[in-house]
Amino acid sequence: MSRRPGERSFELRAQSRYFDQMFDSLTSKLQNAFKNLRGLGKISESNVGDALREVRMALLEADVNFKVARDFIERVKTKTLGAEVITSVQPGQQIIKFVSDELVALLGSENSALNLSGNPSCVMMVGLHGSGKTTSSGKLAKLLVKQGRAPLLVAADVYRPAAMDQLETLGKQVGVPVFLKRGETDVLKIAREALAFANTNGRNVIIFDTAGRLQIDEPLVQELVRLRDLVQPKEILLVLDAATGQEAVNVATHFDQALNITGSILTKLDGDARGGAALSMKSVTGKPIKFAGVGEKLDEFEPFHPERMASRILGMGDVVSLVERAAEAVTEDEAKRMEEKMRKGEFTLEDFLEQLRAMKKLGSLESIVKMLPGGGDALKQMDIGKQEKEFKRMEGMVCAMTVKERRNPTILNASRRRRIAAGSGVTVTELNTMLNKFFQMQTMMKKMGKMSKMMGKMGGAMPGMFRR
Repeated sequence: MSRRPGERSFELRAQSRYFDQMFDSLTSKLQNAFKNLRGLGKISESNVGDALREVRMALLEADVNFKVARDFIERVKTKTLGAEVITSVQPGQQIIKFVSDELVALLGSENSALNLSGNPSCVMMVGLHGSGKTTSSGKLAKLLVKQGRAPLLVAADVYRPAAMDQLETLGKQVGVPVFLKRGETDVLKIAREALAFANTNGRNVIIFDTAGRLQIDEPLVQELVRLRDLVQPKEILLVLDAATGQEAVNVATHFDQALNITGSILTKLDGDARGGAALSMKSVTGKPIKFAGVGEKLDEFEPFHPERMASRILGMGDVVSLVERAAEAVTEDEAKRMEEKMRKGEFTLEDFLEQLRAMKKLGSLESIVKMLPGGGDALKQMDIGKQEKEFKRMEGMVCAMTVKERRNPTILNASRRRRIAAGSGVTVTELNTMLNKFFQMQTMMKKMGKMSKMMGKMGGAMPGMFRR
């Protein structure tokens, strides 16, 4: 099922925000540790131990489980001391590669997709009260609709009427039917009737929003076990609040022992969580993180990609997500059309405005730079706030022009420029500066276009030049 324009790019911007906010501190500390690693001229047990001690401290300060951090460092150390030295690679860089590989493995190696075999396929959403189960149920339903599936939301929390109301509201927002029976206290009866409803109405995925407690107790566990045995879910997803840190790992262990969960969803990753829960979860439970909830909006819900997260944490960027984001912001036809205009030197202020708006779809300038390798260091030397303001002012100036003026800026005489400056809240001098830069860019594009044509002609002639 196709997405509406901008949907995917919005999700990627949300994912970028959660990466940036959640792991900034950890990334900074690891980068400091890597400076010492890069300086290693040779590998020995002593200097490797000193360098990895800093990595271990960075993990612990990020609230990573103590045993997970310890085992992680031991695996890196064993790999490092047992590896053959590659002469073409500096020893320190070799160790950093081992750290990167182990971090990806720690997070789960690759994205773990949902098992939705069967018709209908049942998904149980479980977790403590307040973890975000109901909201995550709605978000998951929206994601499944985008994938062309026909989900059904089931209000299986019979203790909290507000949960039924919330799920009903979410269902309307995402266009998914909600099965609920107000006043009914038998969860198993609700489940049986929901299964029958799904079969009758052609719903192929059933999402059960179950009850939670402030803490795990035996009545809660037994009710969930009975529901599991009845509906035979393909997925039992534990919804965890990332901000609870190590407690999230303890909760995951208890739920897994009781229900044999198939994976987890980490919510509230847009807050100030230090990342320890995400880094510890897979190792402690053996079950993958399948999704990340990165905000309150229904679009802010993403499949969890371990390799991309590891790359961002290590300050190596996330070029894959950046390319995906760009592909969503600009279609292939639009890109070709713009390339042709640039090559011919026909690039106008209207095209310039289009480019500015396409760039805004990619997210903030800061998030874009952070997705590039070494972006964190580059940001320290940039005045991002100033750059962002400059882009907004440029957009405002172009928007204050008529379509005719955008397409043919050579008609911008003094009176027109005064009107545009007043309409966009800038001085005429500032407008003139922007226009001069645009004309310089336009001239450069024309020269590059001519050069490209000339090279093309030379390329066509060259085979004949070498004939005998």
